[in-house]
Amino acid sequence: MADDVVCDGFFRAAEGAKISCLDKFQDGNLINFVLGNILEAFYNFFAALLNPGMWLDWSNSESLMRFIYYGASVELFFVLFIGLVIVTAVGFWRKNFMWGCVRALEGFANTVGRFFAWAGLLMVLQQIIIVFMQRIFTRPDISIGFGIPLQFDISWFAEELKLFNALVVCLCVSYTFVQGGHVRVDLFYAGVKYRTKRLIDMFGAVFFMLPFAIVTWLYGWFFLWRHLVTPNPSASDRLELLLRKSRLLKWNVETIGFSPNGFNGYFLFKILLCAFCVMVILQAISTFYRAILEYREGPESEDKYLDRDTLGEGEEAFEGTH
Repeated sequence: MADDVVCDGFFRAAEGAKISCLDKFQDGNLINFVLGNILEAFYNFFAALLNPGMWLDWSNSESLMRFIYYGASVELFFVLFIGLVIVTAVGFWRKNFMWGCVRALEGFANTVGRFFAWAGLLMVLQQIIIVFMQRIFTRPDISIGFGIPLQFDISWFAEELKLFNALVVCLCVSYTFVQGGHVRVDLFYAGVKYRTKRLIDMFGAVFFMLPFAIVTWLYGWFFLWRHLVTPNPSASDRLELLLRKSRLLKWNVETIGFSPNGFNGYFLFKILLCAFCVMVILQAISTFYRAILEYREGPESEDKYLDRDTLGEGEEAFEGTH
């Protein structure tokens, strides 16, 4: 029956047509779907680049809906996939370029992680202030600032501590990986040969880290926007349906706390969930590239350019235990 559908226009359906010829080709089978989306990725990339107002002009409700749709779409996946394939191919050709990618990605992870790790200290200091205000000064609220102060109930600040914890978990995840701080169970990894370890690292990055982060992003992206706008967008909605919904679109940022005077910025946790996925995806790419390079160059390249924190000279016995 698919052969009976009349198509007109290759990348986009022509005026009056219901389906483009490329869409018809993609509906044929899995191979056609993959090949069609790879071909369409080049068109979509340049179309988005040359028409930024179609998805970045958020004063237009249709543009915002396009941004929401494409943020977790098949189209975006294949654009990024093709981009990654091209970068990887260049890296195989120019080894120094791949090392540059590794250093840039690990440097980004370290920079973000080292900055947001201070949220742990802020969390401790804020908890101390809360205890003092409650037990010693018996105050029901805390005011911060000059002139017009920022004043919230103590329960607001107590619940806001979760945000500091989320900052550490979501934005320090790649930093902790680079520093070797994640808990790992080496059932056989520690005893295998050097190049076997690199193969395991490649396999884990491609078949565990990337799929986990991508699937989490696909659900987390729409989970985020369902708490920012109405009507609620859904992962199952096609672009045509979302564009129809855009006629009623309005901002509806979630500001409801678990208690009457509690923390009411829970939409920030949804943003952090998406940021967590980005950090894991970038770290998976970095891990894959490093494993390839160390496999090709041999044991002498192990931990090459790796920037790990140190406690200073004479403290080596304590490193890796914190």
